[in-house]
Amino acid sequence: MSSYEYNVIPAPARAEKAKGARTGIDRFAATLSDVLNDMARDGWEYVRAETLPAEERSGLTSRSTVYHNVLIFRRALASDVGAAPRIESRPAEPPAAPRIETDLAAPSAEPAAPPAVRAPFSQPMRSTVAPAAKAAPAAPRPAEPPLTRSPAHPLTPPGPRLGPASR
Repeated sequence: MSSYEYNVIPAPARAEKAKGARTGIDRFAATLSDVLNDMARDGWEYVRAETLPAEERSGLTSRSTVYHNVLIFRRALASDVGAAPRIESRPAEPPAAPRIETDLAAPSAEPAAPPAVRAPFSQPMRSTVAPAAKAAPAAPRPAEPPLTRSPAHPLTPPGPRLGPASR
């Protein structure tokens, strides 16, 4: 399983002048490609751009939420480059001593074989619902109370029902 290290840098907020870029979007694209190429030269792979909230102080006592645009990069850890995936295995157990049974009429119990070792996440996740439960039809939902006051329910308040809080 590969391990990565991540690097998060602020996205450029302003476009720099570039030769051949006349419009604002052309300049911004050139600035962004320069940042991506600089990081790629250092071995970082671009993952995605995110807009994340951060709470910052504004004034002496108040706080406000500010949104920051960041670029996320990753690269494989140096210890895992070219390494084969690691699979944990159990150490070999010493052979069991032969058993001497005194009662020949009793059946001999075979020791259970150790379970096969699997790498984590080697199998796709399966639903834990039993097949019999899937085939059973769903129970009908209980009836909703009436929207207006009913003479059958003297405890309901007069007027229309406003929602769960008025029950």
